[in-house]
Amino acid sequence: MTDTAATPARPLEGLRVIDLTRALAGPYATLLLAGLGAQVIKVEDPRGGDLARENSPYVGRNGVTVERAYEDDVSISHLSRARGKMGVSLNLKAPGARGVFEDLCRGADIVVENFTAGTADRLGVGYEVARAVNPGIIYCSLSGFGADARDGGKAMDVIIQALSGAMYTSGDPDAPPVRMGIPVADMLAPVFAVIGILAALEQRHRTGTGQHVDVSMLGALTSFVAIENWSALAAAGMPARTGLTVQRLSPFGVFECADGYVAVVAVHEKLARGLFAAMGAPELGDDPRFASRDARVANAVALEARITQWSRTKPTAEVVRMLEAEGVPAAPVRHPEEALSDPRVMARAETMPIAHPRYPHQSELRTSGIPIRFSEATTGFDAALPIAIGEHNGDVYRDLLGYDAERLAALAEAGVI
Repeated sequence: MTDTAATPARPLEGLRVIDLTRALAGPYATLLLAGLGAQVIKVEDPRGGDLARENSPYVGRNGVTVERAYEDDVSISHLSRARGKMGVSLNLKAPGARGVFEDLCRGADIVVENFTAGTADRLGVGYEVARAVNPGIIYCSLSGFGADARDGGKAMDVIIQALSGAMYTSGDPDAPPVRMGIPVADMLAPVFAVIGILAALEQRHRTGTGQHVDVSMLGALTSFVAIENWSALAAAGMPARTGLTVQRLSPFGVFECADGYVAVVAVHEKLARGLFAAMGAPELGDDPRFASRDARVANAVALEARITQWSRTKPTAEVVRMLEAEGVPAAPVRHPEEALSDPRVMARAETMPIAHPRYPHQSELRTSGIPIRFSEATTGFDAALPIAIGEHNGDVYRDLLGYDAERLAALAEAGVI
């Protein structure tokens, strides 16, 4: 557990979350809640648990491996997403599971689920069931197309990227659609889910009543795509897909160097002239094609070709140094592994180390932290981690809910837990 005597309390301490989620979108929402201090009870099917448990690669006594070699090897996905959560087993399809779920809800503040729309209701663990036993509960449904979807079907990140139009916002004009390398839909929707949960909690402070929070993955990502007005770009004859650069802001984007790539922002007049000075070509600022912001946008192809002609002859570090000397924002394009070890993000716990609890020295792994700082609070994860399915059944069912040994044995015998 977090040492509350030595550090300020976390913002959500005292709140209890029942986590019915699986895979990534839902578990990331509850991971954020756990890192902000909530007690998260992760509910898994005893017949296999969270889907993420089967994600390669794994970590264990042999370090990181593509295939599971030993029973106690743990998927790195599960190791990362289940941090700070207590794990219980509950077969939601078994008779008797609804009663256990109701007992969990009585002492809870929040329920989060990410089943396909309608599934939670069919299983008997939907909002109406939770509200009946706890009118103050905040129940969040995070689905592909919204809790009211009738024909949405299952939604995975790549499906949402495709449907949202996001795949056609990157890449060259004639290139195939580009799948974003991070699961952006799976990561964005849970952030909106947490925003919704916190807003509902604030309203509960005033009214005493809980509510249903409904977040659509498609809606979340499409709302981000919509921040650019694609119809206006088309009407103005401006290409939407421009590869490594954003031509409507030129010069703005990524340029090739002799040994890598550099990101450059020189949108405004002072920055553009700083770029031209770094290139050793200050006269470009007087060229009618590049002498104003609108002119640079109108002649972006020619301007970017000229910048690339300069940058590709020099090492990335030298290009960055020359641009920064002229006050032009620039940065090398880094590999994710290098970025995760940036001292700035490490110092702020925005990325953090994870390790197998039994074999902590077999590999050096880093994962996401909580990228929020508070002046009067802290963040961080409890030591709890459900390595085995139902690891904390005793802590939750016996100690929190008061089930005696006889009832626990009967539930296990019936296949409920």
